Amino acid sequence: MEFKISKELIEQLEGLIQSNNSTELESLLNDMHHADIAEILDELNIDDATYIFKVLESEKTAEILLEMEDDLREKILKRLSPKEIAEELDELETNDAADIIAELSQEKKEEVIQELEDVEHAKDIVELLRYDEHSAGGLMHKELVKVNENWSVLHCVKEMRIQAENISRVHSIYVVDDEDRLKGRLSLKDLLVSSTKQPINDIYIRKLNSVNVDTEDVEVARIMQKYDLEAIPVTDEMGRLVGRITIDDIVDVIKDEADKDYQLAAGITQDVEAGDTVFELIKARLPWLVIGMLIEIVASLVLKNKEGAAQQYYTLFIFLPLLSATAGNIGVQATAIVVQGLANGTLKEFSKQYLSKELTVALVSGSMISLFIFGYHSIMYQQFQVGLAISISLIVVILTAATLGTLVPLFLHKNKIDPAIATGPFITTTNDLFGIIIYFGVAQAILGF
Repeated sequence: MEFKISKELIEQLEGLIQSNNSTELESLLNDMHHADIAEILDELNIDDATYIFKVLESEKTAEILLEMEDDLREKILKRLSPKEIAEELDELETNDAADIIAELSQEKKEEVIQELEDVEHAKDIVELLRYDEHSAGGLMHKELVKVNENWSVLHCVKEMRIQAENISRVHSIYVVDDEDRLKGRLSLKDLLVSSTKQPINDIYIRKLNSVNVDTEDVEVARIMQKYDLEAIPVTDEMGRLVGRITIDDIVDVIKDEADKDYQLAAGITQDVEAGDTVFELIKARLPWLVIGMLIEIVASLVLKNKEGAAQQYYTLFIFLPLLSATAGNIGVQATAIVVQGLANGTLKEFSKQYLSKELTVALVSGSMISLFIFGYHSIMYQQFQVGLAISISLIVVILTAATLGTLVPLFLHKNKIDPAIATGPFITTTNDLFGIIIYFGVAQAILGF
């Protein structure tokens, strides 16, 4: 059953904190999941949250740190000494510890590293801090199980037992040579059914997916998704095994990328949340609003020059909102499919075949809508020539919107710009401008105003 915070629980915790009853407080919280405790701490004031954090054992609080909201974790870390933070990090795997220590100031970061008891653990954390956070190196765990291709099965099992003591979950057993270069992986089944004297070199699987330390996190996610992997090994420039990335790390990458793309599609230029300040929210949202305003001003200048047509052919203006909305929808639909294709790897670059397919969809859809509008306009206003101008304009505008919606994200992707930018106000306002110009251009050619 899913945990839910109650008012009674919060009041009980606050009462125990006020009475300084750390024993009962610890007893109450110890059986709870660390994610639930992190949720509880977010409901308390920072003094009470810090009190609870210091009451619980490091083995518990280390996991709680990972589940906290960023702003709460930042406040908690500011109230802990370098030694207290080091005690938390000693309980975590290297990549989680590196993520937390990266949030500290440079001065405090150095102090915390010096306080780490496990020297090898500290070295691994320092190594991870050198990598870009959006690379495979920045994602990977240093903890893994590896065996040498020259070992026997018996020797392999003994070494695996030692290595597995420091690992929470063993997804794969990797095989390396004497230079630590990744050679393949070992099947647990093959290990169990083989003779204890048999060399690992005879039974390990040589075909193995891996990534380089500099591989982008989104590319790692794509590879793991494509091959349905729970974990993937990471190698350096010389092919040496240096770490592994697990599926829980990739889930976070996918979520973060989806959140970023969603915000870009909505015209938000940087990562913000509901809890951010008014200034941060304005800073993130205003740029595309200004760009949209400038494009619409240009569109208004086009309309200003059509005052005569407005009086003679007033239905052209009546159907203008329909044209803008339809073109915007077609453009956004085309863009969304392209961005999705680029994200999951089904579309890698410009393709005449795909553009032809998208334009065919737009032509058929546009023709059906235009025929309906022509019939509706003819019945309601009995101006067949004007209805024809509106219908033809609508088809041309829809084809233009589909073309822009397909080509713009591909162009951005080719130039290393996130194509999700194209799915929001950019494509909508651009289609508005081109739509109005095309609409009145075609209408003028047919009606002669």
